[in-house]
Amino acid sequence: MPVAKEPPRSISDRKPLRQHAYESIREQIVDLRLAPGSRLVERDLAAELEVSRIPLREALQLLQQDGLVVVVPRQGAIVSPFNENDVRDLFDVRESLEVLAARLAAERAEKAGLKRLSEQLDAARAATRQRDRPAIAAANAKFHQMIVDLAVNPLLESLLRPLEARTQWLFHLTKDRDPGLQCQEHEEILAAIAANDPDRAAESAFHHVHSGREASLAMAAKWSVASIDPVEATRGRRRTKAT
Repeated sequence: MPVAKEPPRSISDRKPLRQHAYESIREQIVDLRLAPGSRLVERDLAAELEVSRIPLREALQLLQQDGLVVVVPRQGAIVSPFNENDVRDLFDVRESLEVLAARLAAERAEKAGLKRLSEQLDAARAATRQRDRPAIAAANAKFHQMIVDLAVNPLLESLLRPLEARTQWLFHLTKDRDPGLQCQEHEEILAAIAANDPDRAAESAFHHVHSGREASLAMAAKWSVASIDPVEATRGRRRTKAT
């Protein structure tokens, strides 16, 4: 099969091919179009994304750093498998770091940042009214990311950044949770931050994250991959998309 040629790009649209491939594959993993344990066949992905193998392999390495992909040298890659323990570990970290982010945001957020956070909540409300589950998941994930921005703590941001993709993936995994309730909980967090009340913001953030733990673990069990050998899995011929 001939090597895919790079598509022509305008100056305004020009983006490193590695980044293009990274963002495209990341989106498919995060929104569950590519299921955990799926084989990622370089030949297929290169043709689909219209890139050559070099930027594609660089993108897979970045995705491995995000914890979304397992790369087996000289053999291939798969979407990272996971189990309920992985989701539990993610909640343990979120219940600590996101609570700290909310506390710091209440202490440090400025009017412009609060306005952006309020607008993001409006976007989540709009998606909820439209019952657009993928849009709800994306909007809610963005709301949490913006709280981290408002905390103005580079070290905290650096600790949470590697979890960003997995947190977005979790929001898509649990998109069937009551979106109206999630909006209400986000409203309380926003109100506490806007009131410059760190204790209330921290308490609201903890309640919000913790209240979703058991439901998320139950939903995760449906997608859980109990045991998979990446070396054996990458010997398959074709990748598998989520159904």
